[in-house]
Amino acid sequence: MKSLLSASVLSLISSASAIPYAEYILAPDSRALHPASVHSSNGSVSNAESLTSSPGSAVFEDDAATAYDFGKNIAGVVSLTVGSVSDSDQYIGVTFSESSLWVSNKSSDATADAGKDETLWFQVTAPGRYTAPREKERGGFRYMTVVHNSTGKVEITSAEVYFTPMPHWEDDALRNYTGYFHCDDELLNRVWYAGAYTNQMCTIDPHHGNALVHLGTINSSVSDATNVTWYYNYTITNGSSALTDGAKRDRLVWAGDMAIAVPGVVASTNDVVSIENSLNSLFAVQNRTTGQLPYAGRPFFSVLSFTYHLYTLIGVTDHYLYTGNLDYASSLWSEWKLALNFSLSFIDDSGLMNVTSPSDWLRFGMGGHNIEANSILYYTINQGISLAEALNDTEPVAFWQSTAEKIKSAANERLWNSNAGMYIDNETTTLMPQDGNSWAVVSNLTLNSSQIKSISSNLADRWTPYGAPAPEAADAISPFISGFELQTHFLAENTTAALGLMRLQWGFMLNDPRMTNSTFIEGYSTTGELHYAPYLNDARISHAHGWATGPTSSLTFYVAGIQLLGAGGKTWRIAPSLGDLTFADAGFSTGVGFFSAKTQVANGGFQIDFETPEGTSGEVRMPKASCAGRALLKASSGKYAALEIEVTHANTGPISVADVPGGKWEVTFSCT
Repeated sequence: MKSLLSASVLSLISSASAIPYAEYILAPDSRALHPASVHSSNGSVSNAESLTSSPGSAVFEDDAATAYDFGKNIAGVVSLTVGSVSDSDQYIGVTFSESSLWVSNKSSDATADAGKDETLWFQVTAPGRYTAPREKERGGFRYMTVVHNSTGKVEITSAEVYFTPMPHWEDDALRNYTGYFHCDDELLNRVWYAGAYTNQMCTIDPHHGNALVHLGTINSSVSDATNVTWYYNYTITNGSSALTDGAKRDRLVWAGDMAIAVPGVVASTNDVVSIENSLNSLFAVQNRTTGQLPYAGRPFFSVLSFTYHLYTLIGVTDHYLYTGNLDYASSLWSEWKLALNFSLSFIDDSGLMNVTSPSDWLRFGMGGHNIEANSILYYTINQGISLAEALNDTEPVAFWQSTAEKIKSAANERLWNSNAGMYIDNETTTLMPQDGNSWAVVSNLTLNSSQIKSISSNLADRWTPYGAPAPEAADAISPFISGFELQTHFLAENTTAALGLMRLQWGFMLNDPRMTNSTFIEGYSTTGELHYAPYLNDARISHAHGWATGPTSSLTFYVAGIQLLGAGGKTWRIAPSLGDLTFADAGFSTGVGFFSAKTQVANGGFQIDFETPEGTSGEVRMPKASCAGRALLKASSGKYAALEIEVTHANTGPISVADVPGGKWEVTFSCT
């Protein structure tokens, strides 16, 4: 199976100095990391702060500990260099925590369903360098506590972490992004780059996935799980890298998480090979008789999830959209069709898929003619139709089209509550879920723009001071599902709500002192407490989860307005939507080439400078102006430099210009 890395991508990677706004990038410029500061200290520790550089000299005597703060979430293998030791039977321990809530000299935060993880101990017999075994790298931590809990004395001259995310990138290339974003709101700039960094943190060496040694055994019923073992030593995919759900846990391939993470990866690093490795691992364990795909990749046990099964199929169609690599899609096409037929076999006389498994993103009440699952199925079928046409396999298209039409009709007839202006979860409940209503808009299951605007407005009306609730998961805010809600607001032309939710929810995640202030959390309570309703063990929550990175792609695709419509961007749309912003600038690369758009708004007018690859074509959709005037679309270089398109721009709504050839263009509008 082929991966795709174009010459334009390589040209960006070759020179970090060519990357705009690199000052926002959180990835380190070296894999060798040292603490940024001392968080807290107790007992007899002299010169603890010296370990913020190397060499230092911190002496730990008797019962003593110092917690170090790296200033952001990191991951990797710990090495301690010992300068002197009082005798040959000393021990130095290390604990880890992503959140300041779980900083401890007794244990690390958690990877299991109950308790806290064990301390990583080094037996110190003599001066020298002591390095953790690779299976004991830690996938996510901002705080590292160095512990000495016996009589005697140990001098440590260096506390170093070898940064292990993005293992397939050169050590000095971790900041070499292929995409960028900037606007006149500093919070949104930080959110974009924190999302990009979160996805880097979740990209791991596949030989060091979570072994899940306690899956199903250490849970809330185990009252004495206070020092839980943990190992990162399971091979989860082939290849040298894999995109996983979380940095600390699960460190597994989950297709649902990829539905949000992959667009963010494309907009920032274009790390296609990791996406391919992860997708391949899911198809590798497909049931070739029934077509069923796994809930999660190995070593997770076999479970049917109607939605995650479909997310794997979406992963293939997304791959084609973002790369234009038809060979990869073709290599999985037979398996793809078999898997879609598996889902279609659950459609009953209602015209809707009947969900018989509760497994989804840990929401509750999954089952029956579920609006979320059927919306995702409707979306998948239509994506499959587009891919079938690209592959010149039109035999199943007519059946798929008629099936999709029936799903859309039945869902609106059975599940749309016209009084409330939202969809209900299924016919047996009055619950109106965040996931199903968002997905109904994203999938175009809605019948008209009035429904879309109603859903957007009603979702926004439910926000708490900490973000958008997911009532289908009880007391939970899900950054995963909120990523689809963001898309819903943009599709409703409600940019104000989309930006408002980013500032509210992702601003909270980025700035709260209990967070890592650099990566995005898996989920939390509607009250702002770091409790995630599906879990009983709060220390288990992942603070670097790729499914929480929705704003990274949304800011690029909707605010800056660079939208790929097909085949790696061979067709495209430039449609900036700035809301209350006055400036937005973004760019990224695919296998087809480089795309960028910079929009400035002033005095009722605007200017858009954009670039798309030669040989492509697309549509320019200009933002609604506050006045009437004339817009001029002019090529700024290349073979179309003499081409000018002048249009009258009324203040009644946005206008579009179709069939614009790829190249560098300037759009100007001023009031008349």
